[in-house]
Amino acid sequence: MDLSVELFGNLLINPIFTASGCFACGREAAAYQDLKAWGGLVSTAITREKRLGNPGPRVCETASGLLNSVGLQNPGIDYFLMYDLPFMLEETNTTIVNVAGSVTEDYVYLCEKLDGTDIFAIELNLSCPNVKHGGMAIGTHYDLLESTVAACRNVSSKPLIAKLTPNITDITEAAKAAEAGGADAISLVNTFLGMAIDLKTRRPVLKNNTGGLSGPCIKPLALRMVADVYRSVSIPVIGLGGITSGKDVLEFMLAGASAVQVGSANFAHPHIIDSLRKEMEQEMRELEISSLDAWIGSLNYWKS
Repeated sequence: MDLSVELFGNLLINPIFTASGCFACGREAAAYQDLKAWGGLVSTAITREKRLGNPGPRVCETASGLLNSVGLQNPGIDYFLMYDLPFMLEETNTTIVNVAGSVTEDYVYLCEKLDGTDIFAIELNLSCPNVKHGGMAIGTHYDLLESTVAACRNVSSKPLIAKLTPNITDITEAAKAAEAGGADAISLVNTFLGMAIDLKTRRPVLKNNTGGLSGPCIKPLALRMVADVYRSVSIPVIGLGGITSGKDVLEFMLAGASAVQVGSANFAHPHIIDSLRKEMEQEMRELEISSLDAWIGSLNYWKS
């Protein structure tokens, strides 16, 4: 089966990427699987300076999903460029670098540093719910979202992917703001803000009190947002949120996603991307889909 898709004028071997934060920069995963069998790898969020992240506990399993409050732990852009990026470029077919900051200037600085590299694209993390400044604070204000993307557009020739938060009244307005600022694609959704409570201590389980909820429980919400955004902008959409099967991938693509990212499922099944690819091929045979181009965005809505 032909699983290839086109994104930013480039042909990808398949549409399945890892989501940011799941495999750091891929070194651990490369020890036991071929990263070039993936559509691509998205780095953990990279910031200007080294970040230690939030204090623990910062991960909590829930009934149908995962709460995390890692807090963007990473080695900083200079270390990343020297040690991690060369590895990613060598070991993966498609490298996307996720960047995060507290203010617009941080994103601009990071985009400038990455502009001369051979990466495929930059993903602007405008949606992290686990930091006090930046991230979701930018993504929930449309004017600031647009101006931040525009400032990055001015200094970077790389494709820019705006990663949006679902913790917002109207996801389509945020997507339109990102497109107006010059984004080349939209990725959604990031995690939903949630909480878990320990009855014995009468405290939240996470030391940060709240965290981002991901996993199968958010799939219907993410799927609806991908469908809404696909119909609201003219740039590609990358879908993520609760994907655990090849059927899920095809559902997101039917709703309008040109590619997908897989997050929490990697922690339960580290080889899941290979499984998803095989499951997609089987589903495509049963549905008599010869290629994905005509499938993307072909959802038939009921007439109201």
